[in-house]
Amino acid sequence: MKKVPVSLVTGGAGFIGSHVAKHLTKAKHKVIVLDDLSGGDKENIPTAAIFVGGSITDNKLLAKIFNRYRFDYVFHLAAYAAEGLSHFIRRFNYMNNVVGSENLINLSVKHKVKRFVFTSSIAVYGANQTPFTEETVPHPEDPYGIAKYAVELDLQAAHRLFGLNYTIFRPHNVYGERQNLNDPFRNVIGIFMRQIKRGEPMTIFGDGRQTRAFSYIGDVAPYISGCMNINKTANQIYNIGADTPYRILDLSYMVAATMGVKPDIIHLPSRKEVIDAYSDHRKVRRDFGIKNTVPLNEGLKRMATWAKTVKLKKKAIKFQLELSKNLPVSWKKYF
Repeated sequence: MKKVPVSLVTGGAGFIGSHVAKHLTKAKHKVIVLDDLSGGDKENIPTAAIFVGGSITDNKLLAKIFNRYRFDYVFHLAAYAAEGLSHFIRRFNYMNNVVGSENLINLSVKHKVKRFVFTSSIAVYGANQTPFTEETVPHPEDPYGIAKYAVELDLQAAHRLFGLNYTIFRPHNVYGERQNLNDPFRNVIGIFMRQIKRGEPMTIFGDGRQTRAFSYIGDVAPYISGCMNINKTANQIYNIGADTPYRILDLSYMVAATMGVKPDIIHLPSRKEVIDAYSDHRKVRRDFGIKNTVPLNEGLKRMATWAKTVKLKKKAIKFQLELSKNLPVSWKKYF
């Protein structure tokens, strides 16, 4: 009788993680979701998955569940992915995004996990020439990107010394159903939709000429969840997501249209950020056989249909600020 694969999905109550967990349950994996629910929701977790409440920084809890479930695969998506805010919550960023990851890597080596699948970010590239390719030398400009790159390097070191196989994905600006609309610091499409639902103007830092490519969740999660079935993806790094960059200003008009309102925009003072960030995806298309992706206008329609049904939380997310110097004025109300 064929053994049922057992997979751990960290951050599986969150946006991308819950979609990965869904695809794994459909593929008949026994899925254990670990999430502290700081940014996710229990309702996002597939009913077929086993939920464990807790953080990847809790090494005792991690040791307990590794001993109990004997994972074949680890899909590590737990992170707080707010690039701009990471400058002001540095310790929180490194504890969650680096130390927590190292806890998982140690246990994966000890328990002979077959594949460690890590969701990194194109934030590792910094302000290098676009489009970014996997051969572009990373030069992250914010603590979030630094943290992600540190974990990438450590996975490569763990493979060289201990034989831990990995696959690293660098997605970017992923959007779609189940995105956290209550988070004021990340995911610009979700921010715009929340502001529209609350009858507020859409806020843009600077003139809105910054360019990003926006990736629909359905073009990302299936490949993350299925990479271990393709041998040549072992110990490889992949950019994954949409190819076409859009200006943030143009995006705001598109979001307003899909939400059925006229665009109401306020321009805030510019902040320190990479102006142009988008990737080349030839490698992932070749190795995974990807032929088509969801156009932005279609993905926005799907997300807007879902977003209109979402009940927003009355209170915004609160963080313990570690540094306040040069904090954008518009963020001060959250601290």
